[in-house]
Amino acid sequence: MKVENGATVDLHFSLALVDGSVVDSNFAGKPATCTIGDGNLPPAFEEVLIGLEAGDEIERNMPPEHAFGAVNPANLQRFPAENFAALLRDELVPLAPGSVVMFKDPAGFDRPGVIRGIGEAEVEVDFNHPLAGREVVFRASIVSVLAPGTSKLELE
Repeated sequence: MKVENGATVDLHFSLALVDGSVVDSNFAGKPATCTIGDGNLPPAFEEVLIGLEAGDEIERNMPPEHAFGAVNPANLQRFPAENFAALLRDELVPLAPGSVVMFKDPAGFDRPGVIRGIGEAEVEVDFNHPLAGREVVFRASIVSVLAPGTSKLELE
């Protein structure tokens, strides 16, 4: 069975930067399961899986526009520093550039922001995906493929 739209795929994968730094990998653990076309993988990642079958492996360099997108300047926002007063005073884990802070979006969902700069009056927060603007290396090893509409039953 080949990977096609709607197929359920078990796979090992890794994401790395072009310098070889691994960002995420499940090769040492259980394979991930995804359904092609359900929106959980970026479309370009799904495209490189189409046509593969169990046992196949791929490695592809993915430019930013096919991975996590370009950096969107509109996702860099400034907030009054007083909104972060407690975090700036925290002696155990003080707020610093590179810190990840969780925010609530208008719908009430958690959204991470990376602190880019701290000034006396403002704190700059980057809401872009951490890999936005970066070329990544996508590696995958297909473990199994189920045809669209097929389900598997696992007995333990």
